[in-house]
Order: sequence, then C-alpha cells, then structure tokens
Amino acid sequence: MSKKKIGVFFKSLKIRFILLFLLIGILPTVVLRIGMLSSYGKKAVSNRSIDVLSQAKILTNQIVSNNYLEDAGSEIVNSQLEQLSNIYDGRIMVIDDSFHIIKDTYGLDNGKMIVSEEVMRSFRGEEISKHDTENGYIEMSLPLTKLENKEIIGVLLVSVSTDSIVLNEEYLKQSTWVIELICTMTVIFFAVFLSILLTKPFRKMENEIVEIQNGFKNELKILNYAETEAISARFNQLFGRMKVIDESREEFVSNVSHELKTPLTSMKVLADSLNGQEDVPVELYKEFMNDIGNEIDRETKIINDLLSLVKMNRSAVDLNISSVNINELLGLILKRLRPIAEKQHVELVLESFRPVSAEVDEVKLTLAFTNLVENGIKYNKPDGWVHVTLNADHQYFYVKVEDSGIGIPEDALEHIYERFYRVDKSHSREIGGTGLGLAIARSSILMHRGAIKVFSIEGEGTVFNVRIPLNYIIAS
Repeated sequence: MSKKKIGVFFKSLKIRFILLFLLIGILPTVVLRIGMLSSYGKKAVSNRSIDVLSQAKILTNQIVSNNYLEDAGSEIVNSQLEQLSNIYDGRIMVIDDSFHIIKDTYGLDNGKMIVSEEVMRSFRGEEISKHDTENGYIEMSLPLTKLENKEIIGVLLVSVSTDSIVLNEEYLKQSTWVIELICTMTVIFFAVFLSILLTKPFRKMENEIVEIQNGFKNELKILNYAETEAISARFNQLFGRMKVIDESREEFVSNVSHELKTPLTSMKVLADSLNGQEDVPVELYKEFMNDIGNEIDRETKIINDLLSLVKMNRSAVDLNISSVNINELLGLILKRLRPIAEKQHVELVLESFRPVSAEVDEVKLTLAFTNLVENGIKYNKPDGWVHVTLNADHQYFYVKVEDSGIGIPEDALEHIYERFYRVDKSHSREIGGTGLGLAIARSSILMHRGAIKVFSIEGEGTVFNVRIPLNYIIAS
C-alpha cells in the first residue's frame, strides 16, 4: 500500500473511531494484566516469606526450649521440622555452635560442617531472608537464642521452594491472556459497530451534498447529532450565499452585456441611417457622427469603469501606499471637475479645517473622491452647489461630500453601491452615468480599511461621509 493510500486510510473517520475505541478498550486490559502479574509474584513471595518466617520463629523457640541441640531425638521437634518441610516443599537444617549440621530434613548433610555468609551473620544475631529468583527458592537464616541470657547457640537454616508460586503465576498469565483476548474481540466488535453508527450521518451528509450538486435538493438537513445539525445549518448558510453570489454574477454579466450593447446598438442605428440615405446633408452627417463619437466615449467610459472595478476587487497587496497630502489631493480633484461644474452651473466649494497627511493609495483614493464629487455635480439642480469638507483627529481623516441635488429615494439607499444600479435609469443615461461610480468609490474606501455612509432626502440633496485611517492598517 502506497504512502498516499495509507494516509487516506488513517484519515477515515471510521478508522479513527475504531482505533480510538481499541486504544480506550484494550490499553486498560494490557495495563491490568501486566500489573496483576507483576503484583501477584511479589505479593505471593512476600506472603510466603512472612508465613515461613513466623513458623520458623516458633520452631526456633521449640528447638531452644527442648534442648534439641543436645538431644536431636526429640520427636516433637522432629515432627514439626518434617511438617514445615513438607508443607512448604522446603529443606530445613539445624546448625549448632560448632557449625555442624545436626538435622537435615533431606537427610543428606547430617553431621557435616557448613560455613556460609548467612550462617555467620545469624551467629552475630541477624535474621536473614532472601529470594533467589534464578533458582526459585526463598532462603532464611535465623539465630537460635536462649531466652534467659540471649546467648546464640545455633542457627536454623530454611530453604523454601517457590515452584508453586511460579506455576500459579503461569496459570494466571494464561487466564489473563484469555480474558484480554475476549475483551479485545468484544472491543473490536463494539468499535466497528459504534463507528458505523457514528459515521452514518456523515455518509448521509455526503450523499445529500451530491444530490444538492446534481440539483435534486436545495437544502442539507442532517439532524442526527447536534454537530451534524450545526454543520447542516452552516452549509445551508454558505450555500445560500453562494446562490446569491451566483445570481449576482449572472445579473452582473447580464448588466455588463446590456450596458456594452446599448452604445453599440445606437452606433449601429446611426450608421445604418447614414448608409441608407443618399446625398446625406453635411449637417446631418456631422450630427450623426457626433452622436456616434459620444456613444464611443460612453462605451470607453463603461469599459474604463469596469477595469477600475476589477482592480478594486483585487487584494490589498495591490495598493501603492504612500504619504499623501489630502488637502492638496482634494484641491486637485475639484480643480479638474470645476469645468464640468461650471457647465452644469454648480458651485464647487472645498473647506479644510486642518492640514491632513495620510498613508493611502493616491490613485485609487482619487478615483473614489472623484466619483463622489462628480455624482454630486451630475445629479444636481441648476445653480446648485457641492461642498467638500475635510477634517481629522488623531486616528482618522473625514471627508464629507454634500450636494443640493435631486437626492435619493429612501428605498434605493441600500442598493446604490450595487454595480450598474441606477435610481433613475432614464436620467442617468441622459447624463452619461455608467452605474459603477459608487461601487468603485466604496471598493476603494474599503481597501483602505475605511467606511462610507450616505444620508439623503429626495429632492433636497445627498451627503456622503467618508472615514479613512491616517495610518494604513495591514490586515493580519
């Protein structure tokens, strides 16, 4: 299996559920098995040592009180020695103060001498107990001490086998393996079952999305879990926005086609009129050619505005930010538009309250303010006025473009920034508007992290308030 296929395999939600359940279900059993086996061995050896030690201490008292070292024929002591040896499958030796073995329950070393570290330490009064894991026995060495004067007269050496503990441990190990195997199979079964159950809504969601893509459904509705319900709601919101965007795109394409087609149609009609007549008078020819020129200018303006709008829709990295004197910028804009205003008999006034410099893209911001002021001129009344006001504080600069024009109906205010939207289509075409100016202005202002608001009363005039940061803010 390739690395890519392995990656896809482990990305599967079902596989991740199964692995998670296996980890949660099996890991505790493994830890329990290891812990049980480890603790059992230690505990069993410890208990065996305590039992043997307590019996051996009783036996040492019996050996001393019955003077067993002088007379090894005591039936009581010999019986207890054999009994302890048989119960614990061990070997017991009684050693006198001359290091001779006077009793060996195995009967192998009676009368022999024994000198070992453990025996020597017990003759010094130590009780020694150790577990030899390699050979599988517990060895104890206890001093035989007279009660009256605490004199050590011998040593009791006990060796007990741990074979029974090992056998029990092996049996327990096999039992825990069986239990772990049963638990593992049970966990796997429930892991697969639950993973199928938990991922079923997501498979259903996938199928419904395919149906939405194919146009059979218009809404995703998976209500099995709170999470799938939330995802469905978010998806439907996103899908709704996409439909609105798609409708807006279709409307935009339709509007662009219509706007570009209108001047071409007018030019075609004018050209056909000239071609359909013989001996056209020069005055009529000039009039028609002048109309054709105007239509060409109108077509050019629409195309230029469309190109400007496309540039505005690009990311802010396309901004050419520099420190610009806003007072001079507005003064230059009004100077350029003054001939148009004079032709319309509209008074242009610029009022600056303080010098303002800001970090902006001069070209794009010029385009925005030009469109706002030009709209104020075009949609004005004879002998009207357009006032441009500039002010600033420590964070923003503010530009207000106010006119005495025809105003905007209240129900149209929310649409004025839409592309190709016109409040009065006939009047807009008459004065040469493309319906893109405000869309361009708003895009430019938003690119500068600014804001624009409009207030208008139909028949009385319109006010545009613009606020832009003095320092350009780079989006994080």
